[in-house]
Amino acid sequence: MNRLAGKVALVTGGARGIGQAICKAYAREGAKVAVADLLEKDAAETAAGLGEGGLAVTMDVTDLASIAAGVTAVEDACGGIDILVNNAGIFNMASIEEITDEDYRRQYDVNVGGTIFTTQAVLPGMKKRGKGGVIINFSSQTGRRGEPNVLIYCSTKAAVISITQSMALELAKDDIRVNAIAPGVIDTPMWDHVDSLFAKYEDRPIGEKKRLVGEAAPLGRMGRPDEIADPCVFLASDEARYITAQTLNVDGGNWMS
Repeated sequence: MNRLAGKVALVTGGARGIGQAICKAYAREGAKVAVADLLEKDAAETAAGLGEGGLAVTMDVTDLASIAAGVTAVEDACGGIDILVNNAGIFNMASIEEITDEDYRRQYDVNVGGTIFTTQAVLPGMKKRGKGGVIINFSSQTGRRGEPNVLIYCSTKAAVISITQSMALELAKDDIRVNAIAPGVIDTPMWDHVDSLFAKYEDRPIGEKKRLVGEAAPLGRMGRPDEIADPCVFLASDEARYITAQTLNVDGGNWMS
């Protein structure tokens, strides 16, 4: 406990699922946590559950003005930001013949642009504090390999791995560590949406894909959000002080580096 005492964390997409689990884990470890999300009501409920150190911030990671306003609100309320978790992300499927310009831009704007521009907004204050800092980006096991009908999403998550490496090398001189997590199949509300899309493209009954991917993992089940949050605590803590530019696979053994 208290591995993050005295720290301020900003978690994008923090209202539900993996993001919510990260917010709860960080709060348990003593951090002040800003829950940044477009889902204002859900973000407020999550922040309220964190105690006095919880703060809800409305943020659209595709809108630079929204990002700037959210970061400023956290800095004003908490004195600065020590930890940024770029967790906000979206998923969609389409065959190569069906990909639209709108879908391409939306997934890249959220999954890639959101990671880049939220980091950009946080960095001036993080550097000014002079205490170093931690940035954790979210890739996916799909960033390690392609999948049929998931071209755009897979490519965005591969980009996050490369972005993480470049950020880490650039920011090492400022003692800002940058790492990523590549989750496997995690049982969240988002996976119900994913399952419905696989049902369409693979002609499966609802629920079958979700069951199969869990059974296919070497550990024999889907992961839980808290099983992603725990490594996020580790990467944000001093225990990981000599780790940077890495992407940690948290996937039940689906990918072996």
